Amino acid sequence: MQIKPELLARVNKWLTPTFDTETQDYIKKLIANNPSELQEAFYKNLEFGTGGMRGIMGVGTNRINKYTLGKNTQGLSNYLKKSFPDETIKVAIAFDCRHNSQSLAKLVADVFSSNDIEVYLFEELRPTPELSFTLKHLNCHCGIVLTASHNPPEYNGFKVYWQDGGQLVPPQDAEIIAEINRLEYSEIKFEAKNLLIHYIGKEVDTVFIDASVKNGSFNTDQKAKDNLNIVFTSLHGTSITIIPETLKRAGYNQVHIVEEQAKPDGDFPTVKSPNPEEPEALKMALALADKVKADIVIGTDPDSDRIGIAVRDLDNHMIILNGNQSMIIMTAFLLKQWKKEDKIKGEEFIGSTIVSTPMMTVLANAYKVECKIGLTGFKWIAKMIKDFPELDFIGGGEESFGFMVGDFVRDKDAVTATLLACEIAAQAKAEGSSLYEELINLYTEHGFYKERLISITKKGIQGAQEIKQMMVEARENPLKIVNGSKVVKIEDYQLSETKHIETGETEPILVPKSNVLIYYTNDGSQIALRPSGTEPKVKYYLSVQATLDNASNFTATEKALEAKIDAIINDMNITE
Repeated sequence: MQIKPELLARVNKWLTPTFDTETQDYIKKLIANNPSELQEAFYKNLEFGTGGMRGIMGVGTNRINKYTLGKNTQGLSNYLKKSFPDETIKVAIAFDCRHNSQSLAKLVADVFSSNDIEVYLFEELRPTPELSFTLKHLNCHCGIVLTASHNPPEYNGFKVYWQDGGQLVPPQDAEIIAEINRLEYSEIKFEAKNLLIHYIGKEVDTVFIDASVKNGSFNTDQKAKDNLNIVFTSLHGTSITIIPETLKRAGYNQVHIVEEQAKPDGDFPTVKSPNPEEPEALKMALALADKVKADIVIGTDPDSDRIGIAVRDLDNHMIILNGNQSMIIMTAFLLKQWKKEDKIKGEEFIGSTIVSTPMMTVLANAYKVECKIGLTGFKWIAKMIKDFPELDFIGGGEESFGFMVGDFVRDKDAVTATLLACEIAAQAKAEGSSLYEELINLYTEHGFYKERLISITKKGIQGAQEIKQMMVEARENPLKIVNGSKVVKIEDYQLSETKHIETGETEPILVPKSNVLIYYTNDGSQIALRPSGTEPKVKYYLSVQATLDNASNFTATEKALEAKIDAIINDMNITE
C-alpha cells in the first residue's frame, strides 16, 4: 500500500522532537511494516460526537493518546482563560476502569495545572454522574471524565462538562474545537504544577450518595424494601464504588452482587461487551437472579451512566426491559409522585430524544406537563434544563438505557436510576403487583408502544464511507411505503426540515442540525436512521403501536407488534 503525500505530511509532524522517542519509533515501524494501520491512525483527527471524544488508544491523530488529549486540554485551558479572565478557574476530573484511564486523567490534570488552573482530581475511579454532581458541588467551571462508556476494551475517551454540570453543547463546543484546532502540538504545556492539583474521594462520595438517596427515594415502607430481592452487577466498572452503598443507605439490604464482575477490569473478561443494552452482558446476573429468586436485576455500564433492568414477567421468568420500557416506567412513576404531592402546576417538563419512544409525549399530555424532545444524547436534555430555568425538570431519558431523576446530576445517571427502579419494584410488590405488571397497566392506559433498535457495525475508513453512503442514498431515495403503509411525513434533521408528503408542505425543525432521518407512516409506525456518534455503527430505530384494551390481551398484542417490526425490517431489507 502506497502512503499518500498528504498522509505522510501529517505523519511527519509526529516524527519531530515535539513527540517522544517511543512514539516516533512506533510510527517508523508502521511506515515500514503496516501502512494500512498507519492510515487508520492518521487519516483524520478524532472528533467530538454525541458523548464526547472516543477512540482506540494508540499513536496518531485518530487515536487516544497523551498528545491528542494534551492538545484538547491545552485548547480547553486557553478557552477557559478567555471565558473567565478575572476568576480563579477550577476543573474537576474523574476516570473509569479502562486501561490508561488513571494515567490519562493525571496527564489532563498536569496540563490544566501547568496553565494555572485549579484541579480537583478523584484519587480513584468514580462513576460519570458523580463527576457531573461534583462539578457543581465544588463550583467548578469545567469537568472531564476519562471514559469510553460501553465501547470495547481498546477504546478510551474524553467527556467535557460545563458549569451547569452538563456536557458541552453549542456554542461552546464549536468554539472549543476551533481553539484546539488552532494549536500546534508543541504548544501543549505538560509540566505539572502539583500544588494546584487537589485529590478528592470519600468526602465527595458521601455528599453524592446522600443527594442520590434524597432524589431517588419516594416514601417506600421499610418492610417493602426488606422484601425486595435485588441482583446487581457493575460489569467490571465504576458503579461498584457507589451503588451498593447507595442502596444500603436507602434501606435496601437484600442486594446480591455478581462477584465475578465486581472487580473493575478494563478487559471486561466475563462479557463480550460491557453494555447493558446487550442481553449477553446480563447473563451472569440473570443466572444469579434465578438462583436467589430475585425480583429485579440491575446492571450498569463501565462509567455507570447506563442502566439495564431485568424483572420477572407474567410467567415468572426474568426478562430484560429495553431502554424505552425502563424510561416509561420510571417517568410514569415520577409523574404519579409529583401529582400525588400536588407539585404539578403547569410549569414542569420531562425530557426525551427524537429516536426514543413517542409514548413519552403521551405520558406528558396525560399529566398536563410538557415533553421536550431533543437530539440524541443527554447533553441536550441537560441543555433543556439550562435553557428553561423557569420550568421544573421532573425526569427524562433516552432509548439507549439512560435516565436522569431531577436536575442535581446533569447527565444520565445509573446511580439514582438504580435506586428509583428499586423503589418502583418494592412498592409494586408490596401492593401485590410487579414492575412488569405496572408496565402493562401503562400500555393499557396510554397505548402499547413497542420499539426495537438495530445497529449495523461498519469499522474503519471503509466503514465510515459506507455509513456516509447509506445516509446519502436514504436522502436521495426516500421511503414512500413501509410494510404496506404510506409514509406521510419525513423529518430530516440535517436539512432542518419536516416534509408532509401528501401536501408537499414543509416546516423548519428548530433544533441544531444532525445527521438523522425519521419516517412517519400512516399506521403510526416510525423509522429513524442515524450514524452513531460514539461507535462505528449506523442505527435504525423502529417504533410501532397498538391499542391494548385489556391487560389479558397483552401477550397476543405484543406478539402482533413484534411481528410488525419483523415485517418492517424484512420490507426495508435491514440486515445486521
